Parts: sequence; structure tokens; C-alpha cells
Amino acid sequence: MELAVRVEDALAELPGEGRQEVMETIAQALVRRDAWPEPGGWEAALWFGPRTWVAFIASLDGIDIVNMGWAG
Repeated sequence: MELAVRVEDALAELPGEGRQEVMETIAQALVRRDAWPEPGGWEAALWFGPRTWVAFIASLDGIDIVNMGWAG
């Protein structure tokens, strides 16, 4: 079963400003590997931007987004 949100589909529902902010938040989460939960585990991490959030689980090659949003 695929748990990760289809990021492209979720981003398509946001206005341009929201898409940009969510993508920036995802990029910040990707480079902060010290904030990732143990790869392959069931724990998720939350990463917050100014008006955005991204919940993700870690894998050996990156992150899988399980929830994201924009409060704009």
C-alpha cells in the first residue's frame, strides 16, 4: 500500500504562492537529515515552514511525504 501523498496532486490544489512555500519546506526537510526519523521505521517527522508543514517518513534514499499543507 502506498502511504505517501502524491505530492504533484496535492501541490496542484494550492495557489502558486502555496506551492512555492511547500516546495521550499520539503527542500529544507531533505537537507536536514539529522531531523529524519530512523530510515525504514514507522515513525514520522514534522517539518514546519513559515505557513507550511510537511510530515514525512524516511527511507534510505530520501523521504516519503505523508501529509503537507499551507495555511495561507
